[in-house]
Amino acid sequence: SAPSGPWDDFNYAPSTRTVSPIAIYKYEGNVQNPEGLLGSDAQSATLNGAGAWIAVDFGKEVGGVISVNIDSEASSDASLALTFTESPLFVNPLLSDDSSISAPNMSVDGALSVSGPLAEGLWTQPVASQRGGFRYLTISLTTGETVALSNVSCAITFMPHVEDLRDYSGYFYAPDPEGEDEDLLTKIWYSGAYTIQTNIIAADEGRVQVYGGGWRNNGTIASASPVIVDGAKRDRCNLSPLGDMGIAGPAAFVALNDLVSVRNSLDEIFSLQDSSSGGLPCSGPLISCAPGYSDTYHAWSLVGAYNCWLHSGDTDWMVAKWDQYQLGIAYLAAKVDSNVGLLNATGSKDWGRLGGGGFSLAPNALYYKVLLNGAEIASALGNTETADNWLADAAGLKAALNAELWDEEAGLYFDNTTTTLHPQDGNSLVAWFNATSSDERKTRVSEGLTGNWVEVGAVAPELPDNVAPFAGSMEVHAHFAAGEPERALDFIRLQWGWMLTTNVSVQSTLLEGYTSNGSLLYRSYAGYTDDPSYISHSHGWSAGPTPALTSYLLGLTLMEPGGSGFRVQPQTAGLPAAEGGFETPLGWFGVSWSNDDAGGRFHLNVTAPEGTTGVVVLPF
Repeated sequence: SAPSGPWDDFNYAPSTRTVSPIAIYKYEGNVQNPEGLLGSDAQSATLNGAGAWIAVDFGKEVGGVISVNIDSEASSDASLALTFTESPLFVNPLLSDDSSISAPNMSVDGALSVSGPLAEGLWTQPVASQRGGFRYLTISLTTGETVALSNVSCAITFMPHVEDLRDYSGYFYAPDPEGEDEDLLTKIWYSGAYTIQTNIIAADEGRVQVYGGGWRNNGTIASASPVIVDGAKRDRCNLSPLGDMGIAGPAAFVALNDLVSVRNSLDEIFSLQDSSSGGLPCSGPLISCAPGYSDTYHAWSLVGAYNCWLHSGDTDWMVAKWDQYQLGIAYLAAKVDSNVGLLNATGSKDWGRLGGGGFSLAPNALYYKVLLNGAEIASALGNTETADNWLADAAGLKAALNAELWDEEAGLYFDNTTTTLHPQDGNSLVAWFNATSSDERKTRVSEGLTGNWVEVGAVAPELPDNVAPFAGSMEVHAHFAAGEPERALDFIRLQWGWMLTTNVSVQSTLLEGYTSNGSLLYRSYAGYTDDPSYISHSHGWSAGPTPALTSYLLGLTLMEPGGSGFRVQPQTAGLPAAEGGFETPLGWFGVSWSNDDAGGRFHLNVTAPEGTTGVVVLPF
């Protein structure tokens, strides 16, 4: 467990696995004593006449199984409907926000019907119809004269293997006295951690796509449980898209030390590898995008396996995966055009962006990262010849990438060899993974990315008019990697500060995406069919600041598996102090630092398990 302190006030996780709403959000029709639903009133809430309804607010993102007391025998013809939504924009007595498929007018999921006659006593929602992510629950009387209800609650189903959801293994605390909210950075770190918690589910509670209305969350998405999925409400699929693993995995490690869900998810994906080509699927069941569909997701899976090995120190697991890992790298290597020197991404699908494919920037930056990671693993396993070959391939790829895709005038990289677009995702990855040919280029990329900033975040040129926090999570890392921590914090305050405080969100977990004017019509023209209710409000790919603040602001990173070797290199970004840390199977790693401006001193404390070796680099 992480030490206790003032940071605990910003932990969004509930203190018990059964939670109650904190307020009545709205009610209409003939409703008596609506507060009776909250459990704080001795009297029941009574709905009189068809069409009467009450919406309750749980105060944050929750997910699970609803129970409610039916306090007296209802009229014989009484029936109820339950609807759910993450955003308050979609509170409706007959319609839930969409989670199964997207459609205009929020017309798919509908309501969960509770048919009469309604027996007196405790009614509990079937697990198959649980709602994975919501903040607002509406109960309406659809037929009949009257019903009396009380004590509505939600039994949390996410992170099923953990009894105390607030018992984090990591923590973070960085007061920001110059900001409008001095606790904003700490809140954002914890919102990312809580987002990840809501994305860890039992393997038999995945989303089943229902095309005739309604929803079901009882699909089997992996052979071992729990697993980490892409979103709480949707898609509840095993790493769909697998790009989530590059952000969600590290966030799970630094906040929760949750190795089991990440490993189970990776095991499932590797079990579906094409044994001849080496291709990995871009998602597991039940979406099941086949190998070859996306080269970026394939690469992210390999990055995720490296991250899991680095944090866990589980060399036996990596040895068992080693042949498949090498086959996965060979799959990418076979796509390199020897005349150009770049990978030709024939699996062009990605996170929802437009374009992609061909000699694209993001797939090549990811392949570069995969080669470096692979060389590190190969060296640790004693395969020095393989490591040397991959390092040579990485050097050639880096040279080609900089020769073919750099735009000197813009100070950014082109998206591919046939366009003038400068993407947010690819440019961020090149800087983050140190694939630039010089530090000067890395600095220029960091500066150039600010040209996409608007009032609510960074618009992705590769998905016009859309703010994509997955690409934004890459950008956060890019600014830190470029040695621009003040810019990184400015960006976090801008985009994640907006996500966490806007009244269209759940104000606790992180949005999948939104538009440049702050609407929820993310990807409205690119797969989501003008359905703002379909957007996930708890998406792990948006949690980038959580691992970035730990790795760069605190400066704590692992250099060898399990932390047997580690590095502390704080980027203080003008803040007066910060502290935090995380656990690995070797034990606790902690860092605290403070600037004494008056005395001109920098105070640094480092805690690490016995037998580990660390390098400290001071920020001056």
